[in-house]
Amino acid sequence: MASPKSVYHFNSAIVREPSRSVVDGLRAGDHASPTYEGVKAEHDGYIAAMREASVEVTILPTLEAFPDSIFVEDPALVFTEGAILLRPGAASRTGEATAIAPALRDMFDTVLDLPGHGYVDGGDVLTTPKSVMIGLSARTDKAGAEALAGCIDKLGRKAELVMTPEGVLHFKTDCSLLDEETVLATARLARSGVFKNFKQIIIPEGEEPAANALRVNDVLMVPSDYPRTLEILDKLGYRIVPMKTAEIGRIDAGLSCLSLRWYRDGQ
Repeated sequence: MASPKSVYHFNSAIVREPSRSVVDGLRAGDHASPTYEGVKAEHDGYIAAMREASVEVTILPTLEAFPDSIFVEDPALVFTEGAILLRPGAASRTGEATAIAPALRDMFDTVLDLPGHGYVDGGDVLTTPKSVMIGLSARTDKAGAEALAGCIDKLGRKAELVMTPEGVLHFKTDCSLLDEETVLATARLARSGVFKNFKQIIIPEGEEPAANALRVNDVLMVPSDYPRTLEILDKLGYRIVPMKTAEIGRIDAGLSCLSLRWYRDGQ
């Protein structure tokens, strides 16, 4: 196993079972609702892929009162050094951090609460070897981002505030880390210059949702409905695991949203 500091080597993850209320999850525009059965099937496939990648998965019970609670990455942030409870930017998600707090306190010696009154969604946070990038967006405001940067500093890491393109839900909607020096990004995010210090693989036009891939140990999970992106990444030598995401995509979600991932020392 690589160093615990590695940004895509994990041996532990937390997920939450989808509730039947997931069909009422937040979405932009007039997308058709997913089906509970469809989301459950995709979630089960995700857990199986995580376990196949040598990750021990802790499955939390459903939270019917919170339709979006399957997306555990938004109310919290985890590292080997500790966890941070966030404050999601959507009113309907208020309370999700409180709900996940007991599980995090059981698993981490250090759990920090986001100070102040700002908002942060974990979907706006990309951990790279150079820094923890926090994207300002409709769900993450400057006050929240600055408060999070302070928490990240307490854990011994460096934070960097960046901009999410206008009209994009989360920073990681448009990007993901492929390896320690390469990112996968949409053209609109690449144009911003935030990844000028990385090698960049640009998503083909029309396949933008594929930007939310997920590197876990030696495999790269990629949404399965984007053949040009899959072909590009395969030719570059990545070990691809295609993942079905059509149902969670109906509620504006992607692969990274579904888990909290970290390297647990001594496991």
